[in-house]
Amino acid sequence: MQLFYVPGSPYARMVRIALIETGLSGQVVHTEVTLRDPASVLLPFNAVGRVPSLRLDDGGVLTETLLILPFLDSLHTGPRIMPATPAGLAAMGRAIGFLDGIAVWNRAMRPPPPERSQAVLALEETRANRVADALERDVAGGVFGNFDGAALALGCALGYCERRHTFWPWRDGRPSLSAWCDRIAARASFQATVPPPSGL
Repeated sequence: MQLFYVPGSPYARMVRIALIETGLSGQVVHTEVTLRDPASVLLPFNAVGRVPSLRLDDGGVLTETLLILPFLDSLHTGPRIMPATPAGLAAMGRAIGFLDGIAVWNRAMRPPPPERSQAVLALEETRANRVADALERDVAGGVFGNFDGAALALGCALGYCERRHTFWPWRDGRPSLSAWCDRIAARASFQATVPPPSGL
């Protein structure tokens, strides 16, 4: 198998961490690619041009983290990455939704200030704070206590904020979430996949 990724993508990072945690990483060729590039080596395999993309041994290509993670679970006999309960799936959905909003907010911040949509910025900042407050309550109540897809998604979302969305002081007033982030960031699979800083 072959995984196409970029180091700064939190979605690709989820798959990279899952490969490490399941012991499958050594069975996969990791290929760093460029995005939004007509010469990207990814495009002959995936016309969508998105990461993560997992090329299978039969030549098929899976795109999207939430399709790749269950597939990886079918290849190993250890603890499952995907949550096994509705509550776990709901927690994973909150974490993915949180990350999706942060990613939109981050993209909206990249143009020069006159070209930024203030409406989008305001919407996503409000959403991010609302969800982060809910996640603070979740973590304080023991949700995300086990390592599975929910914790994986939340850890990658917060890791993205730490390295690539640094203008948002998400830790302020959220001691449980902050301490939880520090714990999961110390995990070997997270240490091996730290994204590069982006300058935002």
